[in-house]
Amino acid sequence: MFQLQTFEFSPIQENTYLLYNELNDCIIIDPGCYFEEERALLMTFIQSNNLNPVLLLNTHCHLDHVFGNKFVAEKYGLIPHIHPLEKKLLEYAPTSGLMYNMPFDNYSGELAYIDEGSILKAGEDELEAIFTPGHSPGSLSFYCKKQSFIISGDVLFQRSVGRTDLPGGDHATLIRSIQEKLMILPDETIVHSGHGPSTTVIAERNGNPFLRS
Repeated sequence: MFQLQTFEFSPIQENTYLLYNELNDCIIIDPGCYFEEERALLMTFIQSNNLNPVLLLNTHCHLDHVFGNKFVAEKYGLIPHIHPLEKKLLEYAPTSGLMYNMPFDNYSGELAYIDEGSILKAGEDELEAIFTPGHSPGSLSFYCKKQSFIISGDVLFQRSVGRTDLPGGDHATLIRSIQEKLMILPDETIVHSGHGPSTTVIAERNGNPFLRS
């Protein structure tokens, strides 16, 4: 069974997620650690809980979700797993950083590509990759059916949805992704978003103003 630890990193207040199990295998999702003390906090949690990072996943590759990719990859010998359509965004991230006055060392090594239906494992625990474009061209959400939760990146938020005014964004595509991929999940499914608090599928189905016809 996965346990989940959330960190809020960088001035952009991005949610970084660690999933770990009783075998101490650990999946790192969207490492947004920008400052040295944030990298130290992530590393200290991993060390103090004797965790063994086995996967580095990105829901998408906007700068705030990849600030820590290089650090995590080098520290733990991991390769970022992304959707193929996110490669250009990953390459563009340092330019975005300069625009936001947030320069950073971007990861530039080997990539592992995942797509709809890919299964990511840590021991016997697994996540299914669900293709949810719209906020970005290759956004993925990671679904744990066994424990009824999904990590949605910047696709769906509590009472809101992801912005679509960035390059590659498309509002109609985003809403279709949410309606056809996320709102069909069981009511009790917990949605862990890329920013802000978690929510549930039923709460957003009933109360999200952006999803009303």
